[in-house]
Amino acid sequence: MSKKSPPQRSRRDTLKGIALAIACGSNWTKSAIAEAPRIDALPAKCEGPILMASGPDAEQYGAAYGYPVPDVALARTQGNPWEPKYRVGAFSHLDEIYATRRVDRATTPWMFRCSSADVRYQFRGGQYSLVDYMSRNPVTGLLLAKDDEILFERYQYGRTDRNRFVSQSMVKSIIGILIGIAIAEGAIGSVDDTADAYVPGLKGTEYGATPIRDLLHMSSGVDFGEERDGGRDLNRLWKDMVLGSGPNKKGTIRSITQFNRRAAPSGTRYHYASIEPDVLGMVLHHAVKTSASDYLREKIWNQMGAEADAEWLVDADGFEVAHFGFNAVLRDYARLGRLLAHDGAWEGRQIIPSQWMMDATTIRASDSYLLPGRATRMFGYGYLFWLFSGNRRQFALVGYKGQYICVDPISKLVMVQTALDAPGADFNDEAWSLWAAIVEQHGH
Repeated sequence: MSKKSPPQRSRRDTLKGIALAIACGSNWTKSAIAEAPRIDALPAKCEGPILMASGPDAEQYGAAYGYPVPDVALARTQGNPWEPKYRVGAFSHLDEIYATRRVDRATTPWMFRCSSADVRYQFRGGQYSLVDYMSRNPVTGLLLAKDDEILFERYQYGRTDRNRFVSQSMVKSIIGILIGIAIAEGAIGSVDDTADAYVPGLKGTEYGATPIRDLLHMSSGVDFGEERDGGRDLNRLWKDMVLGSGPNKKGTIRSITQFNRRAAPSGTRYHYASIEPDVLGMVLHHAVKTSASDYLREKIWNQMGAEADAEWLVDADGFEVAHFGFNAVLRDYARLGRLLAHDGAWEGRQIIPSQWMMDATTIRASDSYLLPGRATRMFGYGYLFWLFSGNRRQFALVGYKGQYICVDPISKLVMVQTALDAPGADFNDEAWSLWAAIVEQHGH
């Protein structure tokens, strides 16, 4: 017997209900939804996204407690990804747990148009729809767009289009994009420059002697055990750099340079290490002489017409963390995906150099160790982008626990997913079956 589906409401209907409740003197307050746009600001004939109060295994994820945000002390003790009961709240309210810097929304937001699309994908002998996919997976938000049209947008676990969702490691790709812009503007000379050419504190260290290109490729050759011994090195970096804990505060640079043993020549092997984007974050800051948040706002967020403020986690020294902690609404992630689908162009203006986008999402013959099946089981690796296999150029921003922005430049298709849990990217066969079906059915 199939379960009866919980009631679903479009955002337009939800806003109408709230407006009516306020007019009738109910207990709704302004805090019920954050920065909600006027009903008439939604595109004509657009019902808006579908909002679901529940989701798969909702009780496990804290439904009975209203999907709570953990208090700061508990959150910092547990750390990412937090126990399931707190994950919905933490993944959509990171700025209530850690210090962040705001990335202001655009002066003039750019609006998507609305359409609709049906997708059917095959998985383990069954055929499923987009709604089926969400009912089978702990996804907080799923958005499918083709160029300037949103084809599908749906939220679960009481989340809405006003929630800012944590990027996890998708922010690494954002750092790579900003490095490309800084090179185009002359603030950084070349990807062949070493990191210590820009960051004096890295001189005499292995990371300092590593070319920017190899940091972008996660191929510095410096020993950093992302998952070794229960994530020991990553935990040490987090405690020293982000939390600034311990009696002798190291600061950002010394937190990085404590990892100073070379295991392989740079540019010869792919080895995923979250510290390498942090090195690039320092290069960016010293090169452009401003914060990564302000640089992102000026060069991308405002240019692409972002509709909402974003928040970026900062470390104990006040620098943006380049490997984790960016937070944005789903449609702004989709705007970023659209920008990348156009190889850095937006409405006739080139925001990211097109050659950089090509270099970032293709693999040189001399870098065969980065090819799909060699870098990882399924993916190749570009300039902090994950590269799909096959002859069609497709790539993704990938974050822990199922955060994705998938991009198909040929058709301008973009899929954005935020989630509470998922297998590692090499093993999330259902998500990639869905994406392949989307491209096959709507990528003409």
